Order: sequence, then structure tokens, then C-alpha cells
Amino acid sequence: MIPLPALTLPTAAFGLFGDAFNFVFDGREAETGGVTVGGTSQVLDLAAKQLEVTLLALAVAILLAMPVGLWLGHRQKGEFLAVSAGNAGRAIPELALIALMAAAIGVGLVNLVVALAILGIPPILTNTYVGISQVDRASVEAARGMGMTETAIVRKVELPLAVPTIMGGVRTAAINIIATATIAPLAGILTLGDFIIARNVYGDAGVLAGAILVALMALALEGTLAGIQWAMTSKGLKLKRS
Repeated sequence: MIPLPALTLPTAAFGLFGDAFNFVFDGREAETGGVTVGGTSQVLDLAAKQLEVTLLALAVAILLAMPVGLWLGHRQKGEFLAVSAGNAGRAIPELALIALMAAAIGVGLVNLVVALAILGIPPILTNTYVGISQVDRASVEAARGMGMTETAIVRKVELPLAVPTIMGGVRTAAINIIATATIAPLAGILTLGDFIIARNVYGDAGVLAGAILVALMALALEGTLAGIQWAMTSKGLKLKRS
């Protein structure tokens, strides 16, 4: 009998996944020969650098975007700015942004963190503005009537009620940043993206291993931030959502 082509695909796919698994845990000879690549040591080093870059960029994005979103949302002004920033952020080409930053301040960690932070600012700014501006105005006016300062109103009334929306923006920014950090090798910082970009060195097994590891890191980061969001959400909102 003539074997059906469809029967050979699962075997080939399983073989490539097996190669990727071995690449992560045991390593293999580079496609260019002469050295061993992959293995847990290199994987952990590149994963740690990717996580470091992601957290630095996310922290910078939060520090820059969240105060602006809080201020605009509290005053209920600047909707056009907040929404436009969110829309513009989706249109930013990451490669072009990194190339621009490299031309302006050179390659390296600072260049990469600034570029990735710019990518994370729009969702944080937009969600912070929306979350704060949509807080029940009656609650805000009641707080003013009790003599609370504007800063206290933001901190004790608006911010706790807006946590789910704000954290939604932070989670979106985090996923955007950690996914885009795969092109960090183009800025001179080696991350898991090196496995994906340098196919001529790591081969197909390295490319697949890099893609799987980045996806797992993104899922782990999303789960961690979801847990933080749940811990920060007030009991009243948890009961309302349940």
C-alpha cells in the first residue's frame, strides 16, 4: 500500500518536539559545528536575562504611565490623549523602534529597556485612565464631603475600585513586552530570542525550543500578575464578580 502523507506528519512533528526537548535539557552540537549549544545552563541564563529585561521595562512603563493615567482619570480630562496613546501603541513597529533607539542612544540594555517600556506605556495609560474615570462619582463626592484630600481620594477610593481595570493594562503590557523581548539580540542583549533568530546556529530544534520557552514564560508571568491582581482586589469587588 502507498502510505498516506497525513500519517507521516504526526511522526515528524513529534520528532521535532523531541529534538526541542533534548535541546533544552541536554544541548546539541551547533549547526556551524565545533561547540555545544542549548542545555539547561544556557537556557536558564537567557531566560533570566529575558525576565530581567521584561521586568525593568514593565517597571519603567508603570512609573511613567500610571501617574499620568491616575491624574487624568481623577480629573476626568484627557480622554483623547489616553485613548490615542493606546491606539498609537498598537501601531508601533518594534523593530523600527529599537533601530531608532539604537541610532539615538546606541545598543545595549538601556536602549532595549526604553524601547520596550515605550511599548508597554499605552495599555497601562489607557486602562488606568478608564479605570479611575469610571469610578462611581457619588463615592468620590462622598469622600470629598468627608474632608478627604484629592490625593487621599485617589489612593483610598478610586484606586482600590479601579484595580481590576488597571491590572488588565499591566498584564497586557507585560505580555507585549516579554514577547517583544525575543528580538533583544538585535539590540545586543541575548535573550531566549537568540534561539529563534539565530537559526543557522541552533537549528530547527533551537527555534522551536525558544518559541516554547517564551510562550511558557509569558503564561507564567500572566498567571503571576493575575494572582497579584486577585490579591489587590477588594473583597467587595470579588463578591460582586463572583
